[in-house]
Amino acid sequence: MRHSRAAVGAALAVACALVLGGCAETELLVNTAKQAKGADRPATTGTYKLGNPYQIGGVWYYPKEEWDYAETGIASWYGPGFHGRSTANGEVFDENDVTAAHRTLPLPSVVRVTNLTNGRSLVVRVNDRGPFAHGRIIDLSRRSAQLLGMERQGTGKVRVEILPEDSRREQIAARGGASGVVLASARTDPMSAPAPSAVPSPPVQVSGLAAPAGAASSPTPRPGSGPVAPRSDPGGGATASLLTGGPPAGTVETVPVGPSEIWVQVGSFESRDNARRLSDRMRSFGPARMQEAVVAGRTFYRVRIGPMPDVDAADPVLERVIASGYPGARIIVE
Repeated sequence: MRHSRAAVGAALAVACALVLGGCAETELLVNTAKQAKGADRPATTGTYKLGNPYQIGGVWYYPKEEWDYAETGIASWYGPGFHGRSTANGEVFDENDVTAAHRTLPLPSVVRVTNLTNGRSLVVRVNDRGPFAHGRIIDLSRRSAQLLGMERQGTGKVRVEILPEDSRREQIAARGGASGVVLASARTDPMSAPAPSAVPSPPVQVSGLAAPAGAASSPTPRPGSGPVAPRSDPGGGATASLLTGGPPAGTVETVPVGPSEIWVQVGSFESRDNARRLSDRMRSFGPARMQEAVVAGRTFYRVRIGPMPDVDAADPVLERVIASGYPGARIIVE
């Protein structure tokens, strides 16, 4: 009996070991399968996001709905180092999608980006925040930069204009897809940041021409590197897209563009005397001048330094101006 009981106990111990081993192996296989499927990756469906004012590098940014937004400046692009990461509104960044990052527009938004050097124009979906280099107004995905012909250069002179109807459709979908929803700006704390100054945005017209040969084709990705009127005069497609107007997402059009120059704009005033005094102070940074402009029936006196030969020359001047106490200074193309 002793031997029999001992044999039975041994058999039970072996069986338990096999069962436990099987459970451990099963759990390992399940975990491995989850990792293979990317179970820990963030969700690909983003949400509507605006956000409160925020400060980076001594400069305040004010997210807001701006249905007449139009701005010229310098674009940059981002890719490999951020591929697969979450965007600011919870989507997954894909460097091969036609997307971009913007500092203040609601997420998502839809904009038209025009390369002011070669005339290539592209509809792009904005789903991330950035860029935070002072002299840039939009950060394109690598694919967007390829289509616009500025991937090799790393930066480019661009005009960025919001497409209101497409943006509203994207935002309605991001907020749950309810038809007829009226989008309202997210509430911000008025005490969290100084109040920005602003003036009406001038209209910008774009006329489309035939796309350049091969422009809409998809080149093989490779490792990445890194006007007409400004929006205002204050101091200073994704495959799931709902786009319905204009060409299909990822289609390049060409538009007429003329010669353009790069300037560092320090500020803009309705007082000529204030502008003249600032212009005199800015001469230590470069060839400063005061330029008169009429925007929406109002006369402004812009203080600018330039024109600059290229972006590399404009960037250090902008940084010095900001550090001297003019955080609203920016690079414009005109």
